[in-house]
Amino acid sequence: MSTSTTLLLARHGQTIWHAENRYAGVSDIGLTDEGRAQAEALGRWAAVHRPDAVWTSSLSRAIATADPACRALGVTPHREPGLRECDFGVVEGRTLAEFAAEVPDAAEAFRADPVAFPFPGAEDPAAAAARGTAALRRVAAAHPGERVLVVAHNTLLRLALCALLSIPLGEYRRVFPRLRNAAITELRLDEHGSAALLSLNVPCEQDRS
Repeated sequence: MSTSTTLLLARHGQTIWHAENRYAGVSDIGLTDEGRAQAEALGRWAAVHRPDAVWTSSLSRAIATADPACRALGVTPHREPGLRECDFGVVEGRTLAEFAAEVPDAAEAFRADPVAFPFPGAEDPAAAAARGTAALRRVAAAHPGERVLVVAHNTLLRLALCALLSIPLGEYRRVFPRLRNAAITELRLDEHGSAALLSLNVPCEQDRS
């Protein structure tokens, strides 16, 4: 039997700050009505696709997004603090445009290479990538041969995906412009530590408009 684990990665639902494109990071910001609707859609997806377990970051927006899926599956979520979002330092609660208006040179350097030139006071992106990668490997090791829904965060997951797929970390904003709220990105980790990206940003529900 294969001991590869399929991780079904989902970014949490929309928050008030994300609706305005503000960096939330380690700030514990709640979901908007749209975010709660996205969480319910993820729950309906889980009821159909039946992952074996659910893991979330320790931040409330991820926990709330996972709750409908947990109810649909009748499971208790596992919490993994290593999946928390990056700390964005001085731009917590601000937009990149606001930061650029105040410190244009620093914003331009960030846009050119966000790993070499992170925001002042921010968590080291390479350290965050290592933290996120280790957390995803722990989740996979706990569920060999299974499919696991993992609800976490946009930047942390993009950094971890780059690390796992041998993509230069400084390219994370270009290669993965964003993970959509409550969409599914499917990643396979095998027993040897190799990773394969099977799908990216697949909506939970098709547009009915």
